[in-house]
Amino acid sequence: MHQDITIALERQDYEIASQLIKAVPDNDPWGQLYLGQLQAAQSNYEQAESTFRSLLQQDYGPKIAQAARQGLKQIQDHAQAVRQEKLSQATATPEQTQTGALILEALPSDAKTKAALEFAKIMQVEPYTARMLIPSRGWRLYRVGPIGELAMYGQDLQAAGIPNFSVTLAQVQQLKVHQVCYFQTLQPSPEVIVSDHHAQQTGSFRFNWSEVTQRVEGLVPIFEEVVDRDPRGKLKRKEKTQDHAQFCDLHLPQKGCILRFYDAAYQFNQGVPLTEVDRETSWANWRGLTTLLTQNLPHATTWADFTSFAETAVEQLELLGAFESYINLLRREDSKWDQAFHLYSSLAMLKP
Repeated sequence: MHQDITIALERQDYEIASQLIKAVPDNDPWGQLYLGQLQAAQSNYEQAESTFRSLLQQDYGPKIAQAARQGLKQIQDHAQAVRQEKLSQATATPEQTQTGALILEALPSDAKTKAALEFAKIMQVEPYTARMLIPSRGWRLYRVGPIGELAMYGQDLQAAGIPNFSVTLAQVQQLKVHQVCYFQTLQPSPEVIVSDHHAQQTGSFRFNWSEVTQRVEGLVPIFEEVVDRDPRGKLKRKEKTQDHAQFCDLHLPQKGCILRFYDAAYQFNQGVPLTEVDRETSWANWRGLTTLLTQNLPHATTWADFTSFAETAVEQLELLGAFESYINLLRREDSKWDQAFHLYSSLAMLKP
């Protein structure tokens, strides 16, 4: 009977093969092996993989084990070929080869176990690694690459219940950013004095509070090089966070721009008073500004998970390519955290 099943499979006579396999005793492992081969031949790859793996978990001898491993390899080779074909189609046009970023969104902890198994299959990583990659809060910059490829993965992940989105670097670069110097007036509609991020040109910008749909907040660390001693007492130089710059972006999608407030650039001694006492501390001045924004923007969505996002993003920003951060903090060297904040705010504005 075994030979008859082999002949039927070779002839692709799957109906006869199925009938013969059903006649094989349940305790005969060859019947299970033939069943896996039939499932693979009929493109039931998940069932076939499960059947072959079940055989490998038992000690049925070297012949069964070798045949099961061969069956698994054929399934993996087929999956790799399909994957490669999809990748080729996903990057077939110049638009699809633009550099982009794939962002993973948060999932509740109780949903991550199942999601991690699906993520592992799609992205070809270990389930434990997949679970660590899926954020429980905020966003993770997971991958940088051709936008067509990222969109393909994104669709597969979305179908598996793993929320994500992707944007191109070109989309980020197209956004207009105005650095706010101060509020000139609040009524009848607010008017702000703005400059470019190098503070070389200024102008006025008028808007309505109702046009602001989102607010993005974040603390950008300011690093300084300090001298410290290692455990052996030797002097060594290292970077240390000395302070933080406070940022708040307002998104005006109808005008296609971002209004950027940050404590190092805002001129608290100009325009509309923000505190009752002149020359308050920088913290009190910033609190006065954020209170004004909060009072006038109860309808705006607030994004405030910048730090967790930046920790996943700063090491990949070089892969994304050069883009302007529109931040001009007084530093000895530029920091990737500036770009990370601009990217975070841009993603919030561009997110579908």
